[in-house]
Amino acid sequence: MKSDAAHATSMALSGLFLEIFRANGRLVAAGDKLVSPLGLTSARWQVLGAVAMSSAPQPVAHLAGDMGLARQGVQRIVNELADQGLLAFEDNPRHRRAKLVQLTADGKAIMAAAAKVQRPWVDDLAADLDAGKIAIAAEVLKALWNRLDEEPGVDGTLEQD
Repeated sequence: MKSDAAHATSMALSGLFLEIFRANGRLVAAGDKLVSPLGLTSARWQVLGAVAMSSAPQPVAHLAGDMGLARQGVQRIVNELADQGLLAFEDNPRHRRAKLVQLTADGKAIMAAAAKVQRPWVDDLAADLDAGKIAIAAEVLKALWNRLDEEPGVDGTLEQD
């Protein structure tokens, strides 16, 4: 049986999960609205961003892993973005079938346009928020990400105290 302090921490974490889910829904909707004039959705913007932030071209499986998403879903979006001319595939010297994904010139231009509209939006969101608390929230989320990545702890069974 858990101690009262451990139970309180677990309850606080469960509350945080709920807020993350709620914030994610609003973030996706706001992102869709923000980049729709550019012909993007939040999902496409997220994939483009993952490609843009990679230090070198990556295969879809690595991009999906970095994003915490299923490879198949990311592959579908990558294919759509390639059809639009925003992404391109190049041969992977380490794997014949797993092509490397990179931004095209048009992809770089659309990312620059997205950054241009994103900056004032983020500045408005950040108004009156404490940068130190934001950094702590990011640290907590990264720690959760790492724990979930190492040991998901979800095996489909219910555990009772």
